[in-house]
Amino acid sequence: MSLSDHGIRNHEIEALVRMSPRSRWRTGITLLLWLVLVTAATVQAADDHNPLAGDPKAAKAGEYEFRINCALCHGLGARGGGRGPDLTRSQKKHTHSDAEMFQVISNGIAGTAMPANGTNGQGVGMTDEEIWQIIAYIRSQEVKAPAYSAGNAVHGKDLFYGDANCSLCHMVDGKGGRVGPDLTAVGGSRTRDAIIDSVRNPSRRLAWGLTEATKEFPQEYESVTVVTADGKEIKGVTLNEDSFTVQMMDTNEQIHLLKKDTLRSFHKSRESAMPKYNADTLSDKDLEDIVAYLTSVGAK
Repeated sequence: MSLSDHGIRNHEIEALVRMSPRSRWRTGITLLLWLVLVTAATVQAADDHNPLAGDPKAAKAGEYEFRINCALCHGLGARGGGRGPDLTRSQKKHTHSDAEMFQVISNGIAGTAMPANGTNGQGVGMTDEEIWQIIAYIRSQEVKAPAYSAGNAVHGKDLFYGDANCSLCHMVDGKGGRVGPDLTAVGGSRTRDAIIDSVRNPSRRLAWGLTEATKEFPQEYESVTVVTADGKEIKGVTLNEDSFTVQMMDTNEQIHLLKKDTLRSFHKSRESAMPKYNADTLSDKDLEDIVAYLTSVGAK
């Protein structure tokens, strides 16, 4: 690209040549900075929009890439999984534009289970074109209408903090228990069906807990039962674990850091500490009300 391509006339270039070396150097630096800014603005404008937007072939290719690289966490159809949120919602927590989504897929999200491109051990590093294809696919799957629940959110809140006993273990907006995962954002990141399934079948897909920079994914909320050297039995959920120690929270929300080699017994289970709420324990209508409450909070 020549200087004239940026609107600089030939006589202006000749005047630049006739300047003294010092003046030419200053003017040249100013011109160079101007060219950098123009180029950056042009690139930024191009990157604000997916060049493959609305292309059915690109969306189809993106579906293939999504299955390889993203579905493990975000589920088939981008409807949410055990680790990643539902991406079919038009409103997303971390991204709004295509450019923001491109950056999230490329660089990940610090402090979450969302890894940078090519670092999650699933699939391979993707090219820029493949990332744009995935974005085209996600946009094609989006449900434009806001999430809707037929339940009564007001009654659901009463149940959450009352007869359903959800708040004994779960917290919403800083209020409630800590033994189970915080549910403040769950209504904005999980589908209605996924929330209902986690209540009816809590052991099917365990939730994630603490996130550490040294671990690819957070620690799962696995149930654990230990017997200490003095014969004391402690039951709860694992918060963190390595080869030598385990950090757990008991049912009274007390945190214990234990050395494995000092324990009489140590048993982990993928059976969730959360009881299974069948229709006899919690009716479909009441559960729908609780989902409506969580959805109303998560949408804020």
